[in-house]
Amino acid sequence: MKLRGLYAITDSQLLADGKLLPYVEAALKGGARLLQYRDKSSDNARRLREASQLAELCARHAAELIINDDTELAAKLGVGLHLGQSDGSLAAARALLGRKAIIGATCHARLDLAEQAIDEGASYIAFGRFFTSQTKPGAPAATPELLREARQRFGLPIVAIGGVDLSNGVQLIEHGADLLAVIHTLFSAPSAAEVEARARALSALFATP
Repeated sequence: MKLRGLYAITDSQLLADGKLLPYVEAALKGGARLLQYRDKSSDNARRLREASQLAELCARHAAELIINDDTELAAKLGVGLHLGQSDGSLAAARALLGRKAIIGATCHARLDLAEQAIDEGASYIAFGRFFTSQTKPGAPAATPELLREARQRFGLPIVAIGGVDLSNGVQLIEHGADLLAVIHTLFSAPSAAEVEARARALSALFATP
């Protein structure tokens, strides 16, 4: 599967009160290619249950499920993994999950971190934040020029994250982003139907030449 398009990331606060499954399904219907399950709680039983349900939804919509920061859960479900800089060894995760698993790495705004991630077996490299972000307001800022440089240096798919929306997404794609990672713009919607509409609009950004 070519890693390109909308990359939806869940948020346990935005998707509380029974919204997780209907909103995620709406995002997948709207064209999300990757879905990252991001839940920092310690409720392992609930996380396993939710991740299993999301894996089924992704399979139904020909999308890939990525688990944030939990190598064991990713291994249990046979799905992908995303690791931040403090989330453990990418090389160890690659050894555990096998060579076919999608494993992504947070590289902030640093090409050296991307190089290290690639050496350790990353499937994609994620840079951010690019714009003011609701999720991580204090994260370091990346620039579209960084994307261009990364595109010239690396052959791996590149993810742009942080305040991405309809107004600024095209600029990131033009500078080299293969995937736009979106949380708030997508899942702050007032209804599942609106999530689907937003996902379609974001996915359509990739169709323009």
